[in-house]
Amino acid sequence: MNIFKISVLLVILILCIQPVFAQEFNRNIIGYFTSWSVYVRDYHVPDIPADKINYINYAFANIDNVNGTIMLGDAYADIDKFYPGDSWEPGSLRGSFHRLQILKAENPHVKTFISVGGWTWSAYFSDIALTADSRAIFAASCVDFIQEYEFDGVDIDWEYPVSGGLSSNIYRPEDKENFTLLLAELRSQLDQAGDYLLTIAAPASPLIMDNLEIDLIHQYLDWINVMTYDFHGPWGDPQADPVTNFNTPLYMASDDPLVEPYHSYFNLSAAILGYIDEGVPLEKLNPGLAFYGRGYSGVPNVNNGLYQTYWGPANVGTWENGVFDYWDLSQNYINMNGYTSFWHEEAKVPWLYNPNTQNMISYDNPQSIEEKGNYINSMDLGGAMFWEFSADKYDVLLNTIYDTLLDTTGTAVTEYNLEDNLPSIILYANHPNPFNPETIISFSVTQTSSFVNLEIFNMRGQKMKQLVSSQLSAGHHSIVWNGEDNSGNTVSSGIYYYRLNVNGKTEAVKKCLLLK
Repeated sequence: MNIFKISVLLVILILCIQPVFAQEFNRNIIGYFTSWSVYVRDYHVPDIPADKINYINYAFANIDNVNGTIMLGDAYADIDKFYPGDSWEPGSLRGSFHRLQILKAENPHVKTFISVGGWTWSAYFSDIALTADSRAIFAASCVDFIQEYEFDGVDIDWEYPVSGGLSSNIYRPEDKENFTLLLAELRSQLDQAGDYLLTIAAPASPLIMDNLEIDLIHQYLDWINVMTYDFHGPWGDPQADPVTNFNTPLYMASDDPLVEPYHSYFNLSAAILGYIDEGVPLEKLNPGLAFYGRGYSGVPNVNNGLYQTYWGPANVGTWENGVFDYWDLSQNYINMNGYTSFWHEEAKVPWLYNPNTQNMISYDNPQSIEEKGNYINSMDLGGAMFWEFSADKYDVLLNTIYDTLLDTTGTAVTEYNLEDNLPSIILYANHPNPFNPETIISFSVTQTSSFVNLEIFNMRGQKMKQLVSSQLSAGHHSIVWNGEDNSGNTVSSGIYYYRLNVNGKTEAVKKCLLLK
């Protein structure tokens, strides 16, 4: 009997000291779940593939303009809708908020944010950011909100400070500085309350980015989700959208007929480089992915509908004219029913055109999502954000970004796991800048025997020149770039980026300007 007891104890002891295999995410995969998904879209929190994401942004909470506090956006969907197993007892939590609590209990790696505002509900941000008192009241209400409903953080979706959102929004010139102060107050109160996260959804247009103090706000944020979609759409703007164009191009397209800044800067790569240029750490940047497409009507059968005039939004859509969920595109439009899919090799995105209906649709498919995932990996960014779960309800695009970004093998988790110790480096500003014909790029490596890559890229993300690719000793290093590419050809005037990669990890990116 004693031998049996000892054997059982030994088995228990062995089981206890075995490493536990847990799903580890080395990049962020952040999905927006919309409160209205539970209605006609019939997509609910339990439908979320929790094994493929590690963060959920719940869209949206609103702002109470009377009290200056956060408030529920849709009380029925958020906290009242009944699901099997819910309680009707007074005070019982139901709705999507309760489903999120259950999902997190079953998937401990998942964390949740309450996203505040969005395109429709950004009217009163200017008021709540206006004074020290209004900022403190709003921040305190956010802390109370996430503690009551068990969220892990707050995501501020102010669209936008100063200008650029709905015409009915309140705007002030001082929104730019007040937004920074609002984030500082939120960070302070969240830190006092516990271990909570703070993020923002940020613009991708350089015209709107100028209304943020990007160099100051990132210190208060765990990361920035850059909305690198809706660059173009059927909105009729005479400069930004006079012709059909891409919703979310990865790179600049040389045949894009638009004037600047729309020609060169309305793409994912340029937007991300804009934030890097303002000093945002790479690991704090998550480009946004569109799990939907935008369609145009009245498009003539020229150039397969690309860069052509149009009448307005397409007269069809999944839930509204001109907007198409990816699952709908895959079932009803892509290379069927008169639509043909085309690919732009420079922008790295597809589009559809139907010469009979004269509809053109810009969208993303698995190939373009993989291209964006490869870009995120090559730049060593924090990860990806996407809008939104129900638009890809069969998880085709989500599976693609998951497979592209993450090593899906289990990681043994024990208390003895060691953190990577990456070499410390300093990348200095090139001198002179602007330059012609050559400039000096300097950097310091503090760890002995590091493998260093120093590369030059153009605004389209194309590699122009390999300056260094070798094992270097610790110390200060300088290299001259003479304005030539790898083939020895002189490059044209413009903005270029030099990227320092040490032992396989991107450590720093800076911008230089060649003027002839």
